[in-house]
Amino acid sequence: MSTLPAEIELRVSPGLVPYREALAEMEARNRAIAAGEARELVWLLEHPPVYTAGTSAAGAELLDPRFEVVDAGRGGRYTYHGPGQRIGYVLVDLSRRGKDVRNFVHGIEGWVIGTLADLGVDSWRAPGRIGIWTRDTDGTEAKIGAIGVRVRRWVTMHGFSVNLAPDLSHFGGIVPCGIAEFGVTSMERLGLPSDTAAFDAALLARAGDFIAGLRPCPETT
Repeated sequence: MSTLPAEIELRVSPGLVPYREALAEMEARNRAIAAGEARELVWLLEHPPVYTAGTSAAGAELLDPRFEVVDAGRGGRYTYHGPGQRIGYVLVDLSRRGKDVRNFVHGIEGWVIGTLADLGVDSWRAPGRIGIWTRDTDGTEAKIGAIGVRVRRWVTMHGFSVNLAPDLSHFGGIVPCGIAEFGVTSMERLGLPSDTAAFDAALLARAGDFIAGLRPCPETT
């Protein structure tokens, strides 16, 4: 059951949503939220295979463009999206929720880490490395989730991705997030349940706490 407050729409898209289509929808929704013409949005979906380039992407990190490459406009570098990876786009109005981008990113990280813990995955933030990290099958650190956001008109766009059961070989076409010395992993690779419905249920059970953490602290006198 979702714990999102009533002012935030939850959208769960079936099938695969083309990345460019989702990007156009986010941009339109961003404008509408900022204008007070639409509700905030949490959107859960999956994409067909695609490489997306953030504002810091370096050309040398695109090793094998075997899939479409799209300029995403978000922060960060190259990442991969594809079937078996859960995407969460979070469009909220930070002008109503503290105008604190760092707190927003920290909150998304904590939301994903808590969700993964509920599903049996010990994961963490790593200083100097964007994303969500865990221990891979060989004992090394590996990325299980990516974070990338953009804020326009104080309304957020993009969000997170979590590897449930994607084809991990598809990450070989890029240097994921510009970090060559660490690999990527997934729930499936770790031998844990990778059911999308179970992940969504765990994520949405924590959604209310994530949103509550964005609200401005009460003023003290």
